[in-house]
Amino acid sequence: MADTIKIIGISGSLRTGSYNTAALHAAQELAPPDLHIEIGDITQFPLYNADVQAVAFPDAVLKLGEQIRAADGLLLVTPEYNYSVSGVLKNAIDWLSRLRNQPFAGKPTAICGASMGPLGSARAQYHLRQIGIYLDMRFLNKPEVMIGSAHERFDAAGKLTHEPTRKFVGDLMIALRDAARNAKR
Repeated sequence: MADTIKIIGISGSLRTGSYNTAALHAAQELAPPDLHIEIGDITQFPLYNADVQAVAFPDAVLKLGEQIRAADGLLLVTPEYNYSVSGVLKNAIDWLSRLRNQPFAGKPTAICGASMGPLGSARAQYHLRQIGIYLDMRFLNKPEVMIGSAHERFDAAGKLTHEPTRKFVGDLMIALRDAARNAKR
């Protein structure tokens, strides 16, 4: 069997019971056996402030930056707030992008997201792609996973139960594994 591919997954939602965090857990569950997804923690990131950065980067930022650098790829799971990326995800990206040898450059990156609306975070995902271009993230273009009507796709315990959506998530994980493996060559 080929070497295991290591992915860092980040949920752009801090809410307990978040559909996006549930989607990240579904990605872990549906990943092929040779893909390991570790969840990165952004809950301890302060609001970005260059004055704080001038003194020292917060430990949480340094830790996640090292995890991303050590990973073969990245999975960003974003909610859509006001037609865009959540503030906490953008804040985390802003902090991480300022690290010396910023960790996103050249990193194979997949995006998915969930919302209760019919578009399933489509606008947020497109904004995230715009942000990532400057940071040299290597986005997968397909498959796109936009989980609309999320409240109907997950059960009360947060398990993704909608079979067509489970297939989309599983296919995305296979594509991310393949892209990360190709990038290592």
